[in-house]
Amino acid sequence: MQTVDAREQMIEQQVRAWDVRDERVLDVMRRVPRELFVPASQRYRAYADDQVPLGHAQHMLRPSVAGRVLQALLPAGHETALEIGAGSGFLTGCLAAMAGQVQALEIFPDLAASARANLDRLGARGASVCEADALQAADGRRYDVIAVTASLPVYDPRFERRLQVGGRLFVVVGVAPVMEARLVRRLTEERFVTASLFETVLDPLINATRPEPFTF
Repeated sequence: MQTVDAREQMIEQQVRAWDVRDERVLDVMRRVPRELFVPASQRYRAYADDQVPLGHAQHMLRPSVAGRVLQALLPAGHETALEIGAGSGFLTGCLAAMAGQVQALEIFPDLAASARANLDRLGARGASVCEADALQAADGRRYDVIAVTASLPVYDPRFERRLQVGGRLFVVVGVAPVMEARLVRRLTEERFVTASLFETVLDPLINATRPEPFTF
């Protein structure tokens, strides 16, 4: 019962309080038990609004940020989703509860294996985790929604090119201490529109392009 209470407190005091109001998103975050996806040594932090460490200098998204990602993308039951950076699989599980099918890419083999095990324990259907560098993976598939769970120091257009027409991309761009979360929509084959959502700080995507160093 304490876990259920902690999860509800997370929803009300962290997620909803950070302007996540969509009831479908809040319900999914109630139904996907975050403690299943937190390393055993960090279990006590499962419902804190923290970036829980996963190893390899990687972290789980804070619950409030995960909620904003889901609310921005709002995948429907017939849509396909791509997640860049599965981590422990928590956001993957949430996406699987909303979308028809989710493909998650994770560059670190041990994290990919852990995410798969966590999703199996959840009983998530339609979700798969592959070991891959997202910047090298190019199978030609397109998706209705794409969630990039690490930041891009320099915006990389290759992810938006993997959207279906009408698709949505969540991405965080910039370098610490201030990064910008954006929602990119593909209107036609060649036309995209971008909206600024909020400011946050995420771990940079492995092998992402870095800005050129400033010189006088």
